[in-house]
Parts: sequence; structure tokens; C-alpha cells
Amino acid sequence: MGKDLISREALDRIIKRAAELQAGEHDVGDGLTNNEVLALGKDVGIPDRYLRQAMLEEQTRIAPDVATGTWAWLTGPRSIVAHRVVPGDRAAVERELTRWMTEEELLQPKRHFADRTSWEPKAGAFASIQRALGGRRRYSLARAAEITGQVVQLEPGFCLVRLEADVRQERTKRISGATVMAILGWGLTGATALIAPPLALAQTLMLVPAVGLTLGGVMVARSYRGANERMQVALEQVLDRLERGEVRSSTQGVLPGTQTFVRIAEEVRKAFESPRHQAPQGPRPKPRS
Repeated sequence: MGKDLISREALDRIIKRAAELQAGEHDVGDGLTNNEVLALGKDVGIPDRYLRQAMLEEQTRIAPDVATGTWAWLTGPRSIVAHRVVPGDRAAVERELTRWMTEEELLQPKRHFADRTSWEPKAGAFASIQRALGGRRRYSLARAAEITGQVVQLEPGFCLVRLEADVRQERTKRISGATVMAILGWGLTGATALIAPPLALAQTLMLVPAVGLTLGGVMVARSYRGANERMQVALEQVLDRLERGEVRSSTQGVLPGTQTFVRIAEEVRKAFESPRHQAPQGPRPKPRS
């Protein structure tokens, strides 16, 4: 029993239940003040910094804006949002967020505002090659038209980071594909109706292309679920790294030997983009007589 390993999920449940049992011994009445929560955490053995972060997360908790209706069910949201309270000052968190987006996610700054920054996918063949040679990395954020990051200082040592991925471009592509399939299906049905004999069986068969391609279009439109889940996970992973203060090398996830090729490609790109330096032309020598 003593040597059995406890899984992460079981450990979370054990700690949560132990905290509930410890808190149950105190008379909380209608609630507790921040100082009382910190004192209770001290009794339980939870450091103040973790309690402060948890309280700030609770105070800044935002209910997700979930659209309802058939159209929302069919097409999905226009943007994916993730937010979290992370330790650190605003300037340091913004620098680390910018570094990660540009170096690790292969994004480039798009616009700088007073309270937020936006990035877009790096364009060009070299960025495409680097993504292709990324091994198991998906570079999911590069599929968004724009990533917006906002860092707000809540109190000394803690910031609220909000990330939003604009997925309207991919959403429009899916809707367009689904619409084309549905129109094609009903077009085939209309063309068949002009040439098919007026029999009950023929009239029933005429609906097969319309119904089949319409259902196919629905499946295409609904395919956003997997892509949006990967986008959500990618945003949460960025917040995980900010929360833990991780600084990882850009070579992680790249296949062996490909990083050298990427560096060579980058140098070639710089050589083509840099202006050519021409040697100053002096007076031409006079031809000998």
C-alpha cells in the first residue's frame, strides 16, 4: 500500500478533499475575507503566493460567451479565448509572451496597442519549411488569422493574461465548402427531375443527391470541433508556460538535423532581402592609344 504510486488525478482529488475537510473545521459563516483565507491556507500549509493566485483567478473568472442556436451549432465560434492569472510583472510577462509567439510559434507582430498586442502567422517559404520540419509540433496557432494577447497587472507580482485566436478565416472556408456541397446536391436533384420519368420511385431517388450532399456539407461545417479543440489546447499551453516561467529552446520538437537546414535557409533569405552593396565606381581608365 505504501509503495503504490498515486496518479496526478487522484492526487488532485485527495488534496482538494483534504482542504475541504480542513476548511470544514472552521466556521466560515457567510464567507471569509482575503486575510482570513490566507490564514486558513497557512493552517492547511498552502503558501500565500498560491492562495493569492487562486483568489485572483476566482475574482477575474469570466463566464464563457457561448452562442446558441442552429447556426452556432453548425458553424462554431469566430474566436477561441483563454485567460489565466500568472505570476510576474506586466513588462516581464509581455516580453516572455512576445518571445514565445515569435520564436516558438512562428508568428510575427501585427499591431501594437497600448493595452494589447496582436500577431499573425509568418509568411513565406522559409516559415512554411520550418513548420513542415517541426516534427510532432502542430503549430496550431499559425492556423489562426490573428492572435491577440493582453496582459493586465492585477497586483504586484500577478498579471491576468488573455489570449484570443481569430478563427473566422477557417470558419468561412468550412461554411463555403458546406454551401457548395449543398447547392451541388440540390442542383443534381433539379437536373434529374427534368429527365426522370414521373414515377414515385424516381421521385424518391431524385432526393438522394440533395440529401446526401447536404448531410456531407453539415459534416464539413461541423469539422470545426477538432480544429478548435487543438487551438484551445495551444492557447492553454502558452499560458501553462507563462505560469511556470518556462523558457524552452526553439529546437524542441524539430527533427534531428533539420535545425541546421533552417538556419541555412534563414541566412539565404537574409542574403536575398538585404540590399546589394555596389562598389563605388571611379573614373574609367582611358583607352591606350
